[in-house]
Amino acid sequence: MAELLIALNPDEDSRLPYLLRVPLPAGDLVFRTSGTWPRVKALYCYPVGLHEWPTDAEIVERLPLRSCQRRGAAIDVIAQRARENRSQLVFTTARGRDAVFWQAPRTRKQARPNVRTPSARAHGIAELQILVDAHERYPYRFGTQQVSTVRRALPCGDYGVLADGELVASVERKSLADLVGSLTGGKLRYQVADLAALPRAAVVVEDRYSQLFKLDRVRPAVVADGLAELQIRWPNVAIVFCETRPLAEEWTYRFLAAAHDWASTETAALQRMSSPRIDIAPVIDTAATPEPSTAEVRSWARAAGLDVPDRGRLRPDIWQAWRDANTSG
Repeated sequence: MAELLIALNPDEDSRLPYLLRVPLPAGDLVFRTSGTWPRVKALYCYPVGLHEWPTDAEIVERLPLRSCQRRGAAIDVIAQRARENRSQLVFTTARGRDAVFWQAPRTRKQARPNVRTPSARAHGIAELQILVDAHERYPYRFGTQQVSTVRRALPCGDYGVLADGELVASVERKSLADLVGSLTGGKLRYQVADLAALPRAAVVVEDRYSQLFKLDRVRPAVVADGLAELQIRWPNVAIVFCETRPLAEEWTYRFLAAAHDWASTETAALQRMSSPRIDIAPVIDTAATPEPSTAEVRSWARAAGLDVPDRGRLRPDIWQAWRDANTSG
């Protein structure tokens, strides 16, 4: 009877601690992988040559197989046991590169939840205009919503909306890896502080909160405590976990639409706003002073005795100070 073999990876420096050997009629395949079975999430598999399977392999698990067949771009694996017996190795592409993922029916359902996002207009807005930060590399397209997008350099966040020319709400998008990296590196604290200066703001995470406790390169408690501290320090910036990228995109659209409706209908709230202005109208007067670059504003701020970082985005108050000093009137 054919067996699926899982052994310890002898390369201690590898980020994938296990070797997976898959028996096929045309010849066995060997992969480096991060787990012994895709129980809670799909496992990334890195294909290697058969020669990497050690002659004295330290076997972790042997799974007798009822079936192991390659069908198109996938290998269907059925183990000889009652539970957790079906899985699939899928050959696909991720960000333009070939990739292999080992998934089970349960993890596939979690990765692609059986939900359909609504198509109804948020707050009855016929077409919401959303600003997309010019530095956002893979932005949301809002293809299924009634949205038009405009690329602009935002003072904070990745997506925002205006009311009467003022930025009234912004959303910072994070993958789980980006969230953990920016939190442990200290960057997220400054991003949330910038967002807190706006009337409405949020951080949306394209994953489940439970995934924080499956991290293996950083202590999960450190990340959980850090997020809790951010919420206590800046309670007006929500941190929302939305499971998948499409659901995070839908949530961002609904949040920004609600913020736009709030800013447009509550006069008292508009009077309290003091956030930076972003002019989205096309420039008609060719004699008007163009918006300066970040480097120019940084140089001006230093000459004016203001404290600015050596690199990265400038705080909203620095931009406002430049506008106040350079606006004729």
